[in-house]
Amino acid sequence: MMKKTLLQLRRLRHAGALLLVGVTGATQAGGGVMPSGIALVSASAAHGGMLLAPVDPAAPPLQAPLRDDVRPVTLAQLEDQLRRPELQASIGKGSIAVVYPNVEEPFRSAFIAMIQGIEERTKLKVRSYPVDPKVDTAELNATLKRNGTKVVIALGRQGLNATAGLDREIAVLAGGVLLLSDAENVMGISMTPDPAMLFSRLRALLPELKRVIVVYNPQKSEWLVKLARDAAKAQGLELQAHVAGDLARAAQLYTQLIAAADNRHDAVWLPHDSTTVEESTILPLVLRESWNSGVPLFSSNVLHVKKGALFAMVPDNVELGRTLAASALGVIAGDVRRRPLVPLRELQTAINLRTASHIGLHLGASQQRSFDFVYPQP
Repeated sequence: MMKKTLLQLRRLRHAGALLLVGVTGATQAGGGVMPSGIALVSASAAHGGMLLAPVDPAAPPLQAPLRDDVRPVTLAQLEDQLRRPELQASIGKGSIAVVYPNVEEPFRSAFIAMIQGIEERTKLKVRSYPVDPKVDTAELNATLKRNGTKVVIALGRQGLNATAGLDREIAVLAGGVLLLSDAENVMGISMTPDPAMLFSRLRALLPELKRVIVVYNPQKSEWLVKLARDAAKAQGLELQAHVAGDLARAAQLYTQLIAAADNRHDAVWLPHDSTTVEESTILPLVLRESWNSGVPLFSSNVLHVKKGALFAMVPDNVELGRTLAASALGVIAGDVRRRPLVPLRELQTAINLRTASHIGLHLGASQQRSFDFVYPQP
């Protein structure tokens, strides 16, 4: 009997576990990095949430080690495995934990919304641990190993950095961070909106549109522009991408391209790119040229909508939490297929009605209700 009990305890000890490590941050309107510990959250963040997270160009590439000794499973098999008594017992006893930044409102709400989504997906109350920015990674690693953790979901750039020292047998999923390069070798979900979602909304708003113009730095956004080419083609659009390695070249290109654009058939897209969408110089220039010419301007950054962009998309943190929880549970159940960095599809949309009216786009009350955030606010 004792031998059987010990065997059960060993199984519970080695059952998969899930941890979310999160430290907050935010991007400026132009895609630049705000000081660590700052986030931007809407008034409704406690319910749906809004989070913009930073990228640190100086941060070293991170590894997301995955176990090689477990075979992939189908979705049906995954659901069956998640019902196993020993897995449910392991999760129910607290092997799922949430570590999030020890910050005040309104910043805390974005992470609370993600935790809400995780709990909705797992159907369990998860342990939550607020942490300060300077986390002891050695102590964190020891705690995770002691608790039998197999998967870490890292939220925020600092949360992702905290996972760099973890043992290789602990898999890492990234979320809530603006990952701008697949060269970081991170598996997870970037906070930059999926171009397919942006272009679909653009096409719905402006059905006569034929071309999307984007200026980008390949070192920051090459992976995203590759996705954008396919997304544009699927919407019957041409993506005209122009390379700019510095602010001077970006300013020159924007001035030339917007002046030559057709305001009925062309639109300008501002991606998350700190070189070509710099706030203090480039953004005011692009907003001014777009307004004067009537060429529609849309963005991956919701802050640009407040300043005059036609529309943008912003993370839905509850839905993001559900998606991250599902991925982590999949790894626990044995699904270790290597997935590339993917853009965010759990999104809400913001619209600027003043800009829409300026370019001749008049949205009725029913159309306005299809947007989650409307500016200028009444």
